[in-house]
Amino acid sequence: MTNIEIVDTTINFVKESLKGAEGGHDWFHIERVFNNAKLIAKSEQVDDLVVNLGALLHDIADAKFHDGDETVGPRMASEFLNSIAVDQKIIEHVVLIIENISFKSSLEKKGRRFNSPELQVVQDADRLDAIGAIGIARAFNYGGFKNRELFNPDIQPNLNMSKDEYKKSTAPTINHFYEKLLLLKEKMNTITGKKLAENRHQYMLGYLDQFNQEWNGFL
Repeated sequence: MTNIEIVDTTINFVKESLKGAEGGHDWFHIERVFNNAKLIAKSEQVDDLVVNLGALLHDIADAKFHDGDETVGPRMASEFLNSIAVDQKIIEHVVLIIENISFKSSLEKKGRRFNSPELQVVQDADRLDAIGAIGIARAFNYGGFKNRELFNPDIQPNLNMSKDEYKKSTAPTINHFYEKLLLLKEKMNTITGKKLAENRHQYMLGYLDQFNQEWNGFL
């Protein structure tokens, strides 16, 4: 298979695998991350095939939809890539990206276990989709999916969560902005990622200001 054929085959696999997925983690989320990753990669020295496959497979089986099991996604990706005879070194790199891309991984005290330019590109692409207008929509979609409160002024954001606390959190959706989304701008890896994040970050700040004014009846 050529690289183009590998990517096309992977796209079809992901589309089929994510049929009926929660709206914030469906094929359209993958497609946006894929497009973001290709844009960011233009300014970085990376292996484009690794970036493309990492972006396409990063949420093939998000742990939050598999009882917290973080091994399902890497295993599915590895089995699929092996089935289409992708080079073993590329498979290993893609699996490491999937294992280390998430925000919750950054909450581990031991810090990042793996790093590469390709991971940085895919991670920025994924984080961009978690902020701005799309990020707001995804946050509330997932909150509704989990039947969480929109906001509860009696429940304060936990700004020092461990990875385990983050995974078990049932806090209102607005708390998620302070516990994760507003932190992502400063966690971007690439120059392009940082530039793209700035506008989306400001949009969220404006949204939260409007939300708080309406919640408190100021308008």
